[in-house]
Amino acid sequence: MKLISMIATTAMALAITVSTANAAGHAPQSTSLSAVTNVSDVALVKSLPGFKNGYAEVNGVRLHYVVGGKGEPLVLLPGWPETWWTFHKIMPALAQHYTVITVDLRGMGASSKPADGYDKKTMAKDIYELVKSLGYDKATIAGHDVGSAVAFAYAANYPQATDKLVMIEFPHPDESLMSFPLLPAQGPVGEKVGSSRPYLWWFAFNQVNGLPEKLLAGRIRVEQDWLFKYFLINEDAVDARDRAVYEHAYNTAEAIRASNAWYQAFGQDVADNKGYGKLDTPTLVLAGPAYQWMKKVVGKKATNLTAVSVENSGHFVQEEQPEFVTRTMVDFLQGNRSPNN
Repeated sequence: MKLISMIATTAMALAITVSTANAAGHAPQSTSLSAVTNVSDVALVKSLPGFKNGYAEVNGVRLHYVVGGKGEPLVLLPGWPETWWTFHKIMPALAQHYTVITVDLRGMGASSKPADGYDKKTMAKDIYELVKSLGYDKATIAGHDVGSAVAFAYAANYPQATDKLVMIEFPHPDESLMSFPLLPAQGPVGEKVGSSRPYLWWFAFNQVNGLPEKLLAGRIRVEQDWLFKYFLINEDAVDARDRAVYEHAYNTAEAIRASNAWYQAFGQDVADNKGYGKLDTPTLVLAGPAYQWMKKVVGKKATNLTAVSVENSGHFVQEEQPEFVTRTMVDFLQGNRSPNN
């Protein structure tokens, strides 16, 4: 009953926010921005010289990816509520050292949005087959948020095809998720995550079949702006164009249903995690607010772990601290960082 009450309260708050804006004669900000901003993948790639769009039919889905650079393959996997564009600030610098392949996951952006297959093991198979289809036997896999969980599942299921692993701001789901509080542990929820434990109410909200789509389709910007305010120290790090990109990607009922399915699969992910043994792959954890949690959870599985805290950043570290993230990744991938715990 507590879960139902919390979800209902969240849904009501979102609905009231939208209704209030409309009643005041103001359309949601999403309407104007998406109308004036070219957020197509074609337009976005043009702003990244040397990169191009690609598509592949793998594991029963069609994946969109962006590729550029030279050298060994480095696969970048985004998370919620973003797309491949989340890495646009670090892709050019990384491409000086690697062939960078940034992928829209199953259910994301221009990739397929099937009815099922959103457990991270299946999504990792998508990426594994993509890597093979591009002619590589082995790749470094890096991910942020949900993409980080998929990256771990890739390394756990295909160690022979994994060079190194980079996990940013989210571990693979394990039993620690089951301890997350239904009610905020430290009183009312603030506007910023700060130093307190994040209150991840959307983990529950996204579990509900059908309701989020009805509340948010055409108004996803309301939720996204709340999340960016909560999880960014520098809110300008995700600017108007960026937000228009993410709004466009998630603003339909189909996109909301598919992205919520990543969360609805967490129970299966926790069960799969129990079957994964120790991971010998060199692993880098990069995190801001999630640093201590990630270090603990990933450290239970990864025997060769380097953990680095990203200072002065919220959840979206690749957008708030792109130079630091790039430098840390390159140092690690080139063997210039020693494991620390």
